[in-house]
Amino acid sequence: MKDIVIIGGGIVGLSTAFSLSKRFPQAHLTVLEKESDWAKHQTGNNSGVIHSGIYYKPGSLKAKFAREGSRQIIQFCQEHGVSYDQCGKVIVATKQAELPLLENLFQRGLANGLEISTIGREQLQEEEPYVKGIKAIKVPQAGIINYKQVCEKMVDYLRTRGAELNLETEVKKVLEHDDNVEIITENKTFTASYVVNCTGLHSDRVTKRAGVEIDLQIIPFRGEYYELKPEKHHLVKNLIYPVPNPDFPFLGVHFTRMIGGGVEAGPNAVLSFKREGYKKTDINMKDFSEVMKYKGFWKLASKYWQEGAKEMWRSYSKKAFVKSLQDLIPSIQGEDLVPASSGVRAQALKADGTLVDDFYIVSSKRSIHVCNAPSPAATACLPIGKAIANKVPEIEINPQIFIPS
Repeated sequence: MKDIVIIGGGIVGLSTAFSLSKRFPQAHLTVLEKESDWAKHQTGNNSGVIHSGIYYKPGSLKAKFAREGSRQIIQFCQEHGVSYDQCGKVIVATKQAELPLLENLFQRGLANGLEISTIGREQLQEEEPYVKGIKAIKVPQAGIINYKQVCEKMVDYLRTRGAELNLETEVKKVLEHDDNVEIITENKTFTASYVVNCTGLHSDRVTKRAGVEIDLQIIPFRGEYYELKPEKHHLVKNLIYPVPNPDFPFLGVHFTRMIGGGVEAGPNAVLSFKREGYKKTDINMKDFSEVMKYKGFWKLASKYWQEGAKEMWRSYSKKAFVKSLQDLIPSIQGEDLVPASSGVRAQALKADGTLVDDFYIVSSKRSIHVCNAPSPAATACLPIGKAIANKVPEIEINPQIFIPS
């Protein structure tokens, strides 16, 4: 029997296994991932930003985990040889109407314990010479990183600790009993003392397969990016963000310098017709029909239909996408940009149309289900993993013997 099984090989699942291996060093840990590689979906298509926590409601798990996580992920990079750059970012107001919103955001950042400052037009020009803005918040804690490399280092660590790592192993059902839990996959059934569900885009389905009732559904939103051509990289020194629209639950298009080179511009936020739909043409009728039948989606759509329509228009009109980028950098032109890869965000939505804005974790006697792990989940993976691991009760361990490499 396996002591603990973790379902999901993205950054949250792997960081949870990482923490469990430290909390229960004698335990037999097993990680199950349905894909042929680790961190293939949300983590592998992440923009690679180390978030500071400035956006999040003071006292929320997102704010707490982002602040702790940004510090811990940098320490992890230093210890394990992962490339990162704590380059900082600017959040830019481009018109007078945005100044009160910028001030509110600045006060929120201070309340979250961040060492940030406001800068005027002249200092902004020194930070980002090609940006048009009248005032900005300078956030030195922000940075860039390759989260897939972080996952690779966690996998290496887990191997040295004797964990059983299974790719191409999709979970079909979870049966919880009084004295154990069965995890049924396509080819094999695993029996464990405890199971942790960290399946991201499929977290609601796996939770329900385990017989745990939840009042939410995952709605997939695709974020589409363009990339600046190499000769235009000089237009962006580090990270450039707009003031968030308070009437829309996404951050707006921004510029991100990548740790591996290059500069991305985006994303928009459009409904994906497939939970792992990275292209406009990707559609899965089961995924799509679930969204269309869910009353929570229609309540959300009725509230945000105007902003949603703009996002859809930017998806199909490069000219409209470029125009939104020109609010920050007026000299950007359509010919400066080429299409880049997209990502899909798992957004938990309640039946009343309320977006689940914070981490949402439910548990039963022998299982924990991470039903919502929104941004900044990658930044905050280490404190999240530790918090989840600490929720696992003391279990009877079947000692395993291994020799760390």
